[in-house]
Amino acid sequence: MITNSSHTSAIDSWRSRPAAQQPDWPDHEELDQVAAHLKNAPPLVYAAECDRLRDQLGAVARGEAFLLQGGDCAETFAGNTAPAVEGKLRTLLQMAVVLTHGSSLPVVKVGRLAGQYAKPRSSGTEVREGVALPSYRGDAVNGHAFTEADRRPDPQRLRTMYEASTTTLNLVRAFMTGGGADLSLVHRWNQGFLEGTPAVGRYERIAGEIDRALAFMRACGVDPGALHATEMYASHEGLLLDYEAALTRVEPETGLAYATSGHLVWIGERTRDLDGAHVEYFSRISNPVAVKLGPTATPDTVLALSERLNPDQIPGRLTFVVRMGAEKVRDLLPDLVGKVAAEGLVVPWVCDPMHGNTFTASTGHKTRHFDDVLNEVAGFFEVHRSLGTHPGGLHMELTGDDVTECLGGGYNLEADDLCLRYETACDPRLNHSQSLDVAFLVAEMLRNHRR
Repeated sequence: MITNSSHTSAIDSWRSRPAAQQPDWPDHEELDQVAAHLKNAPPLVYAAECDRLRDQLGAVARGEAFLLQGGDCAETFAGNTAPAVEGKLRTLLQMAVVLTHGSSLPVVKVGRLAGQYAKPRSSGTEVREGVALPSYRGDAVNGHAFTEADRRPDPQRLRTMYEASTTTLNLVRAFMTGGGADLSLVHRWNQGFLEGTPAVGRYERIAGEIDRALAFMRACGVDPGALHATEMYASHEGLLLDYEAALTRVEPETGLAYATSGHLVWIGERTRDLDGAHVEYFSRISNPVAVKLGPTATPDTVLALSERLNPDQIPGRLTFVVRMGAEKVRDLLPDLVGKVAAEGLVVPWVCDPMHGNTFTASTGHKTRHFDDVLNEVAGFFEVHRSLGTHPGGLHMELTGDDVTECLGGGYNLEADDLCLRYETACDPRLNHSQSLDVAFLVAEMLRNHRR
Protein backbone atom coordinates (compact mmCIF):
# COMPACT_ATOMS: atom_id res chain seq x y z
CA MET A 1 0.00 0.00 0.00
CA ILE A 2 1.27 3.51 -0.84
CA THR A 3 1.77 5.47 2.36
CA ASN A 4 0.98 9.13 2.86
CA SER A 5 4.68 9.93 3.27
CA SER A 6 5.47 8.39 -0.12
CA HIS A 7 2.81 10.60 -1.72
CA THR A 8 4.64 13.69 -0.52
CA SER A 9 7.67 12.71 -2.62
CA ALA A 10 5.69 13.10 -5.86
CA ILE A 11 7.28 16.47 -6.50
CA ASP A 12 10.83 15.08 -6.54
CA SER A 13 11.10 11.27 -6.67
CA TRP A 14 10.73 11.09 -10.46
CA ARG A 15 13.87 13.17 -10.98
CA SER A 16 16.11 10.16 -10.35
CA ARG A 17 14.47 8.24 -13.23
CA PRO A 18 14.97 8.58 -17.01
CA ALA A 19 12.39 11.07 -18.30
CA ALA A 20 11.39 10.53 -21.93
CA GLN A 21 10.01 13.20 -24.27
CA GLN A 22 11.17 16.17 -22.19
CA PRO A 23 12.23 19.38 -23.99
CA ASP A 24 15.88 20.31 -24.20
CA TRP A 25 15.41 23.53 -22.22
CA PRO A 26 18.28 25.90 -23.10
CA ASP A 27 18.02 27.92 -19.88
CA HIS A 28 17.52 25.81 -16.75
CA GLU A 29 17.78 28.79 -14.44
CA GLU A 30 14.80 30.34 -16.19
CA LEU A 31 12.97 27.00 -16.00
CA ASP A 32 13.55 26.93 -12.23
CA GLN A 33 12.18 30.47 -11.91
CA VAL A 34 9.00 29.55 -13.81
CA ALA A 35 8.58 26.40 -11.72
CA ALA A 36 8.98 28.44 -8.53
CA HIS A 37 6.21 30.77 -9.71
CA LEU A 38 3.89 27.84 -10.49
CA LYS A 39 4.55 26.25 -7.10
CA ASN A 40 2.96 29.32 -5.51
CA ALA A 41 0.09 29.62 -7.98
CA PRO A 42 -3.48 28.58 -7.09
CA PRO A 43 -4.41 25.03 -8.08
CA LEU A 44 -6.33 24.62 -11.32
CA VAL A 45 -8.47 21.80 -9.90
CA TYR A 46 -9.20 20.56 -6.39
CA ALA A 47 -8.71 17.20 -4.71
CA ALA A 48 -12.42 16.72 -4.04
CA GLU A 49 -13.18 17.11 -7.75
CA CYS A 50 -10.53 14.52 -8.62
CA ASP A 51 -11.96 12.12 -6.04
CA ARG A 52 -15.44 12.58 -7.47
CA LEU A 53 -14.20 11.73 -10.95
CA ARG A 54 -12.39 8.66 -9.60
CA ASP A 55 -15.66 7.44 -8.08
CA GLN A 56 -17.49 7.98 -11.37
CA LEU A 57 -14.77 6.10 -13.24
CA GLY A 58 -15.25 3.33 -10.72
CA ALA A 59 -18.83 3.09 -11.98
CA VAL A 60 -17.45 2.84 -15.53
CA ALA A 61 -15.16 0.00 -14.42
CA ARG A 62 -18.15 -1.87 -12.98
CA GLY A 63 -20.17 -1.48 -16.18
CA GLU A 64 -22.54 1.07 -14.65
CA ALA A 65 -21.50 4.08 -16.77
CA PHE A 66 -19.69 5.05 -19.96
CA LEU A 67 -16.78 7.48 -20.38
CA LEU A 68 -16.70 10.08 -23.15
CA GLN A 69 -13.37 11.85 -23.38
CA GLY A 70 -12.58 14.23 -26.20
CA GLY A 71 -11.09 17.46 -27.43
CA ASP A 72 -8.18 18.88 -29.38
CA CYS A 73 -5.14 16.85 -30.29
CA ALA A 74 -3.09 19.84 -29.16
CA GLU A 75 -4.55 23.03 -27.72
CA THR A 76 -3.01 26.28 -28.88
CA PHE A 77 -2.77 29.62 -27.14
CA ALA A 78 -4.26 31.39 -30.17
CA GLY A 79 -7.18 28.94 -30.24
CA ASN A 80 -8.07 29.46 -26.59
CA THR A 81 -11.19 31.53 -27.25
CA ALA A 82 -14.68 31.38 -25.79
CA PRO A 83 -16.32 30.27 -29.09
CA ALA A 84 -13.76 27.48 -29.55
CA VAL A 85 -14.12 26.18 -26.01
CA GLU A 86 -17.91 26.37 -26.09
CA GLY A 87 -17.94 24.59 -29.45
CA LYS A 88 -16.06 21.63 -27.99
CA LEU A 89 -18.32 21.58 -24.95
CA ARG A 90 -21.47 21.56 -27.09
CA THR A 91 -20.07 18.76 -29.22
CA LEU A 92 -19.29 16.65 -26.16
CA LEU A 93 -22.70 17.40 -24.62
CA GLN A 94 -24.50 16.41 -27.81
CA MET A 95 -22.48 13.21 -28.05
CA ALA A 96 -23.25 12.45 -24.40
CA VAL A 97 -26.98 12.98 -24.98
CA VAL A 98 -26.93 10.59 -27.92
CA LEU A 99 -24.95 7.98 -25.96
CA THR A 100 -27.15 8.24 -22.86
CA HIS A 101 -30.34 8.08 -24.91
CA GLY A 102 -29.12 5.06 -26.84
CA SER A 103 -27.62 3.07 -23.97
CA SER A 104 -29.57 4.16 -20.87
CA LEU A 105 -26.19 4.58 -19.16
CA PRO A 106 -24.92 7.72 -17.44
CA VAL A 107 -22.04 9.26 -19.38
CA VAL A 108 -18.97 10.61 -17.58
CA LYS A 109 -17.77 13.64 -19.57
CA VAL A 110 -14.06 14.50 -19.68
CA GLY A 111 -12.55 17.09 -21.99
CA ARG A 112 -9.07 17.00 -23.49
CA LEU A 113 -8.66 20.62 -22.48
CA ALA A 114 -7.12 23.12 -20.07
CA GLY A 115 -3.69 21.54 -20.30
CA GLN A 116 -3.33 19.62 -23.58
CA TYR A 117 -0.60 21.95 -24.82
CA ALA A 118 2.32 19.51 -25.07
CA LYS A 119 2.87 16.65 -27.50
CA PRO A 120 5.38 13.79 -27.67
CA ARG A 121 7.24 13.49 -30.98
CA SER A 122 8.81 10.58 -32.80
CA SER A 123 11.90 12.67 -33.54
CA GLY A 124 13.52 15.52 -31.65
CA THR A 125 14.28 17.39 -34.86
CA GLU A 126 12.41 18.32 -38.02
CA VAL A 127 14.24 18.76 -41.33
CA ARG A 128 12.97 20.93 -44.19
CA GLU A 129 15.03 21.55 -47.30
CA GLY A 130 18.19 20.58 -45.48
CA VAL A 131 17.50 22.78 -42.44
CA ALA A 132 17.17 20.95 -39.08
CA LEU A 133 15.31 22.56 -36.18
CA PRO A 134 13.81 21.23 -32.94
CA SER A 135 10.44 19.56 -33.51
CA TYR A 136 7.30 21.41 -32.51
CA ARG A 137 6.32 19.95 -29.12
CA GLY A 138 3.18 21.97 -28.56
CA ASP A 139 2.60 25.57 -27.53
CA ALA A 140 3.71 24.71 -23.99
CA VAL A 141 7.25 24.28 -25.31
CA ASN A 142 7.84 26.15 -28.58
CA GLY A 143 6.20 27.73 -31.60
CA HIS A 144 4.80 26.00 -34.67
CA ALA A 145 6.49 28.26 -37.26
CA PHE A 146 9.61 26.70 -38.78
CA THR A 147 12.09 29.32 -37.59
CA GLU A 148 14.97 29.08 -35.17
CA ALA A 149 13.37 31.61 -32.83
CA ASP A 150 9.99 29.86 -32.75
CA ARG A 151 11.37 26.36 -32.31
CA ARG A 152 13.60 27.30 -29.38
CA PRO A 153 12.06 25.78 -26.20
CA ASP A 154 10.93 28.61 -23.94
CA PRO A 155 10.18 27.93 -20.23
CA GLN A 156 7.96 31.03 -20.08
CA ARG A 157 5.47 29.08 -22.18
CA LEU A 158 4.77 26.88 -19.15
CA ARG A 159 3.53 29.97 -17.34
CA THR A 160 1.43 30.91 -20.36
CA MET A 161 -0.01 27.38 -20.41
CA TYR A 162 -1.08 27.73 -16.79
CA GLU A 163 -2.75 31.08 -17.51
CA ALA A 164 -4.49 29.73 -20.64
CA SER A 165 -5.69 26.68 -18.71
CA THR A 166 -7.09 28.95 -16.00
CA THR A 167 -9.06 30.84 -18.64
CA THR A 168 -10.36 27.62 -20.18
CA LEU A 169 -11.49 26.19 -16.85
CA ASN A 170 -13.27 29.44 -16.00
CA LEU A 171 -15.14 29.18 -19.32
CA VAL A 172 -15.96 25.51 -18.72
CA ARG A 173 -17.31 26.07 -15.23
CA ALA A 174 -19.35 29.09 -16.30
CA PHE A 175 -20.83 27.24 -19.26
CA MET A 176 -21.59 23.99 -17.44
CA THR A 177 -23.16 25.54 -14.32
CA GLY A 178 -24.48 28.81 -15.72
CA GLY A 179 -27.20 27.40 -17.94
CA GLY A 180 -25.20 26.36 -21.01
CA ALA A 181 -25.58 22.67 -20.16
CA ASP A 182 -29.26 22.86 -19.15
CA LEU A 183 -30.93 19.84 -20.73
CA SER A 184 -34.02 21.91 -21.45
CA LEU A 185 -31.84 23.77 -23.97
CA VAL A 186 -30.91 20.59 -25.82
CA HIS A 187 -32.23 22.05 -29.09
CA ARG A 188 -30.08 25.16 -28.73
CA TRP A 189 -26.89 23.09 -28.59
CA ASN A 190 -27.70 22.37 -32.21
CA GLN A 191 -27.67 25.98 -33.36
CA GLY A 192 -24.83 26.87 -35.66
CA PHE A 193 -23.59 23.31 -35.92
CA LEU A 194 -25.76 20.71 -37.54
CA GLU A 195 -27.90 22.62 -40.01
CA GLY A 196 -27.75 20.77 -43.30
CA THR A 197 -25.59 17.91 -42.03
CA PRO A 198 -26.60 14.24 -42.23
CA ALA A 199 -26.93 13.95 -38.42
CA VAL A 200 -29.41 16.80 -37.97
CA GLY A 201 -32.61 14.77 -38.33
CA ARG A 202 -31.49 12.03 -35.97
CA TYR A 203 -30.34 14.49 -33.32
CA GLU A 204 -33.52 16.57 -33.51
CA ARG A 205 -35.63 13.45 -32.97
CA ILE A 206 -33.72 12.70 -29.76
CA ALA A 207 -33.99 16.34 -28.65
CA GLY A 208 -37.74 16.18 -29.25
CA GLU A 209 -38.07 13.07 -27.10
CA ILE A 210 -36.10 14.76 -24.32
CA ASP A 211 -38.35 17.83 -24.53
CA ARG A 212 -41.45 15.66 -24.18
CA ALA A 213 -39.95 13.77 -21.23
CA LEU A 214 -39.07 17.03 -19.46
CA ALA A 215 -42.55 18.42 -20.09
CA PHE A 216 -44.04 15.27 -18.55
CA MET A 217 -41.79 15.62 -15.48
CA ARG A 218 -42.72 19.28 -15.06
CA ALA A 219 -46.40 18.41 -15.33
CA CYS A 220 -45.88 15.91 -12.51
CA GLY A 221 -44.19 18.55 -10.37
CA VAL A 222 -40.71 17.06 -10.78
CA ASP A 223 -37.79 19.36 -11.59
CA PRO A 224 -34.48 17.57 -10.84
CA GLY A 225 -31.62 20.01 -10.39
CA ALA A 226 -29.25 17.60 -12.13
CA LEU A 227 -30.96 18.40 -15.43
CA HIS A 228 -29.92 22.06 -15.33
CA ALA A 229 -26.17 21.59 -14.98
CA THR A 230 -23.62 18.84 -15.41
CA GLU A 231 -19.98 18.16 -14.71
CA MET A 232 -17.22 18.37 -17.30
CA TYR A 233 -13.82 17.28 -16.08
CA ALA A 234 -10.46 18.37 -17.52
CA SER A 235 -7.73 16.01 -18.67
CA HIS A 236 -4.45 16.06 -20.54
CA GLU A 237 -1.35 13.98 -21.10
CA GLY A 238 0.93 14.62 -18.12
CA LEU A 239 3.96 14.91 -20.35
CA LEU A 240 5.99 17.85 -19.02
CA LEU A 241 7.04 16.69 -15.59
CA ASP A 242 8.52 20.02 -14.48
CA TYR A 243 5.07 21.57 -15.00
CA GLU A 244 3.19 18.72 -13.33
CA ALA A 245 5.53 18.67 -10.33
CA ALA A 246 5.28 22.45 -9.87
CA LEU A 247 1.47 22.16 -9.70
CA THR A 248 1.47 19.17 -7.33
CA ARG A 249 -0.17 19.96 -4.01
CA VAL A 250 -0.32 17.87 -0.81
CA GLU A 251 -3.63 17.83 1.04
CA PRO A 252 -2.88 18.78 4.67
CA GLU A 253 -5.68 16.63 6.11
CA THR A 254 -4.60 13.40 4.39
CA GLY A 255 -1.02 13.94 3.28
CA LEU A 256 -2.05 12.79 -0.20
CA ALA A 257 -0.55 14.51 -3.24
CA TYR A 258 -2.61 15.60 -6.25
CA ALA A 259 -1.65 16.91 -9.65
CA THR A 260 -3.74 20.07 -9.63
CA SER A 261 -3.07 20.70 -13.34
CA GLY A 262 -6.15 18.63 -14.27
CA HIS A 263 -8.65 16.15 -12.88
CA LEU A 264 -7.32 13.22 -14.90
CA VAL A 265 -3.83 12.95 -16.36
CA TRP A 266 -2.56 10.17 -18.56
CA ILE A 267 0.71 8.51 -19.55
CA GLY A 268 1.25 8.18 -23.27
CA GLU A 269 2.38 5.20 -25.30
CA ARG A 270 5.89 6.65 -25.56
CA THR A 271 6.33 7.33 -21.83
CA ARG A 272 4.88 4.26 -20.05
CA ASP A 273 8.29 2.76 -19.24
CA LEU A 274 7.88 0.95 -15.91
CA ASP A 275 11.24 2.27 -14.72
CA GLY A 276 10.75 5.74 -16.17
CA ALA A 277 10.04 9.08 -14.58
CA HIS A 278 6.41 9.30 -15.73
CA VAL A 279 5.29 6.05 -14.12
CA GLU A 280 7.18 7.04 -10.97
CA TYR A 281 5.47 10.44 -10.78
CA PHE A 282 2.02 9.06 -11.56
CA SER A 283 2.43 6.37 -8.90
CA ARG A 284 2.79 9.10 -6.26
CA ILE A 285 -0.30 11.20 -7.04
CA SER A 286 -3.89 10.46 -6.02
CA ASN A 287 -5.72 11.68 -9.13
CA PRO A 288 -7.45 9.20 -11.38
CA VAL A 289 -4.82 8.34 -14.00
CA ALA A 290 -4.81 6.58 -17.36
CA VAL A 291 -2.26 4.81 -19.52
CA LYS A 292 -2.31 4.57 -23.32
CA LEU A 293 -1.69 1.02 -24.59
CA GLY A 294 -0.52 0.53 -28.17
CA PRO A 295 0.22 -2.62 -30.19
CA THR A 296 3.44 -3.36 -28.27
CA ALA A 297 1.70 -3.65 -24.90
CA THR A 298 1.79 -7.14 -23.39
CA PRO A 299 -0.38 -8.68 -20.66
CA ASP A 300 2.60 -8.77 -18.29
CA THR A 301 3.29 -5.07 -18.90
CA VAL A 302 -0.35 -4.20 -18.24
CA LEU A 303 -0.37 -6.14 -14.97
CA ALA A 304 2.89 -4.50 -13.92
CA LEU A 305 1.47 -1.06 -14.67
CA SER A 306 -1.57 -1.89 -12.59
CA GLU A 307 0.62 -2.96 -9.68
CA ARG A 308 2.70 0.22 -9.85
CA LEU A 309 -0.13 2.68 -10.40
CA ASN A 310 -3.01 1.10 -8.48
CA PRO A 311 -1.59 -1.31 -5.87
CA ASP A 312 -4.70 -0.99 -3.68
CA GLN A 313 -6.96 -1.83 -6.65
CA ILE A 314 -9.26 1.15 -6.17
CA PRO A 315 -11.89 1.08 -8.94
CA GLY A 316 -11.57 4.19 -11.09
CA ARG A 317 -8.05 5.05 -10.00
CA LEU A 318 -6.50 3.54 -13.18
CA THR A 319 -7.96 3.51 -16.70
CA PHE A 320 -6.48 1.70 -19.69
CA VAL A 321 -6.91 3.50 -23.03
CA VAL A 322 -6.19 1.18 -25.96
CA ARG A 323 -4.97 2.51 -29.32
CA MET A 324 -4.24 -0.59 -31.39
CA GLY A 325 -5.38 0.45 -34.87
CA ALA A 326 -8.31 -0.96 -36.80
CA GLU A 327 -6.26 -3.82 -38.28
CA LYS A 328 -4.84 -5.06 -34.96
CA VAL A 329 -7.42 -4.43 -32.23
CA ARG A 330 -9.28 -7.73 -32.69
CA ASP A 331 -6.06 -9.74 -32.52
CA LEU A 332 -4.20 -7.94 -29.73
CA LEU A 333 -6.83 -6.67 -27.31
CA PRO A 334 -8.31 -10.04 -26.15
CA ASP A 335 -5.09 -11.11 -24.42
CA LEU A 336 -4.86 -7.83 -22.48
CA VAL A 337 -8.49 -7.71 -21.37
CA GLY A 338 -8.62 -11.44 -20.68
CA LYS A 339 -5.50 -11.41 -18.51
CA VAL A 340 -6.67 -8.42 -16.50
CA ALA A 341 -10.10 -9.98 -15.98
CA ALA A 342 -8.54 -13.32 -14.97
CA GLU A 343 -6.56 -11.51 -12.27
CA GLY A 344 -9.77 -10.02 -10.90
CA LEU A 345 -8.76 -6.44 -11.63
CA VAL A 346 -11.61 -3.97 -12.14
CA VAL A 347 -10.56 -1.18 -14.53
CA PRO A 348 -12.26 0.93 -17.19
CA TRP A 349 -11.27 -0.10 -20.71
CA VAL A 350 -11.49 2.82 -23.12
CA CYS A 351 -11.04 2.89 -26.90
CA ASP A 352 -8.87 5.52 -28.58
CA PRO A 353 -9.61 4.85 -32.26
CA MET A 354 -7.63 7.85 -33.46
CA HIS A 355 -3.92 7.32 -32.87
CA GLY A 356 -3.54 3.91 -34.48
CA ASN A 357 -5.18 4.94 -37.75
CA THR A 358 -3.16 7.92 -38.93
CA PHE A 359 -1.64 8.07 -42.41
CA THR A 360 -0.48 10.66 -44.93
CA ALA A 361 -2.91 11.44 -47.75
CA SER A 362 -1.87 12.01 -51.36
CA THR A 363 -2.07 15.75 -50.66
CA GLY A 364 0.62 15.49 -47.96
CA HIS A 365 -1.82 16.03 -45.09
CA LYS A 366 -1.70 13.76 -42.05
CA THR A 367 -5.20 12.34 -41.80
CA ARG A 368 -7.46 9.52 -40.65
CA HIS A 369 -10.40 7.86 -42.35
CA PHE A 370 -13.73 7.84 -40.56
CA ASP A 371 -14.29 4.19 -41.56
CA ASP A 372 -11.03 3.15 -39.87
CA VAL A 373 -11.99 5.01 -36.70
CA LEU A 374 -15.35 3.30 -36.61
CA ASN A 375 -13.82 -0.09 -37.47
CA GLU A 376 -11.53 0.08 -34.46
CA VAL A 377 -14.44 0.99 -32.20
CA ALA A 378 -16.42 -1.94 -33.61
CA GLY A 379 -13.49 -4.28 -32.95
CA PHE A 380 -13.19 -2.94 -29.41
CA PHE A 381 -16.85 -3.75 -28.77
CA GLU A 382 -16.57 -7.18 -30.38
CA VAL A 383 -13.68 -8.14 -28.10
CA HIS A 384 -15.54 -7.08 -24.96
CA ARG A 385 -18.70 -8.84 -26.08
CA SER A 386 -16.78 -12.08 -26.64
CA LEU A 387 -15.16 -11.86 -23.19
CA GLY A 388 -18.23 -10.69 -21.32
CA THR A 389 -16.52 -7.47 -20.21
CA HIS A 390 -17.62 -3.85 -20.36
CA PRO A 391 -16.55 -1.55 -23.22
CA GLY A 392 -16.02 1.41 -20.94
CA GLY A 393 -15.61 4.45 -23.13
CA LEU A 394 -14.31 6.51 -26.04
CA HIS A 395 -11.25 8.76 -26.18
CA MET A 396 -11.52 11.03 -29.23
CA GLU A 397 -9.65 13.87 -30.88
CA LEU A 398 -12.39 16.23 -32.02
CA THR A 399 -13.42 19.84 -32.38
CA GLY A 400 -16.66 21.78 -32.50
CA ASP A 401 -15.58 23.42 -35.75
CA ASP A 402 -16.35 22.31 -39.31
CA VAL A 403 -12.75 21.45 -40.10
CA THR A 404 -11.73 19.12 -42.92
CA GLU A 405 -9.00 16.99 -41.33
CA CYS A 406 -10.39 13.42 -41.40
CA LEU A 407 -11.68 11.65 -44.50
CA GLY A 408 -15.14 10.16 -44.88
CA GLY A 409 -18.07 10.62 -42.52
CA GLY A 410 -21.53 11.88 -43.42
CA TYR A 411 -20.15 14.44 -45.87
CA ASN A 412 -17.78 11.82 -47.31
CA LEU A 413 -14.75 14.14 -47.28
CA GLU A 414 -12.08 13.22 -49.81
CA ALA A 415 -8.36 13.96 -50.01
CA ASP A 416 -8.89 17.07 -52.12
CA ASP A 417 -11.18 18.46 -49.40
CA LEU A 418 -8.50 18.40 -46.70
CA CYS A 419 -7.04 21.74 -47.75
CA LEU A 420 -10.36 23.55 -47.24
CA ARG A 421 -10.08 23.84 -43.42
CA TYR A 422 -7.07 21.90 -42.20
CA GLU A 423 -6.35 23.76 -38.95
CA THR A 424 -4.95 21.29 -36.42
CA ALA A 425 -1.66 22.09 -34.71
CA CYS A 426 -0.65 18.42 -34.76
CA ASP A 427 -2.91 15.43 -35.52
CA PRO A 428 -6.21 15.47 -37.46
CA ARG A 429 -9.47 15.79 -35.53
CA LEU A 430 -13.02 14.74 -36.26
CA ASN A 431 -15.24 17.72 -36.99
CA HIS A 432 -18.56 18.31 -35.28
CA SER A 433 -20.63 16.34 -37.79
CA GLN A 434 -18.25 13.36 -37.82
CA SER A 435 -18.22 13.34 -34.00
CA LEU A 436 -21.99 13.11 -33.90
CA ASP A 437 -21.90 10.33 -36.49
CA VAL A 438 -19.59 8.36 -34.19
CA ALA A 439 -21.87 8.97 -31.21
CA PHE A 440 -24.94 7.60 -33.02
CA LEU A 441 -23.09 4.50 -34.19
CA VAL A 442 -21.51 3.84 -30.78
CA ALA A 443 -24.87 4.31 -29.07
CA GLU A 444 -26.21 1.50 -31.24
CA MET A 445 -23.22 -0.69 -30.34
CA LEU A 446 -23.77 -0.01 -26.65
CA ARG A 447 -27.45 -0.80 -26.91
CA ASN A 448 -26.73 -4.11 -28.65
CA HIS A 449 -23.97 -4.95 -26.17
CA ARG A 450 -26.31 -4.51 -23.20
CA ARG A 451 -29.06 -6.71 -24.57
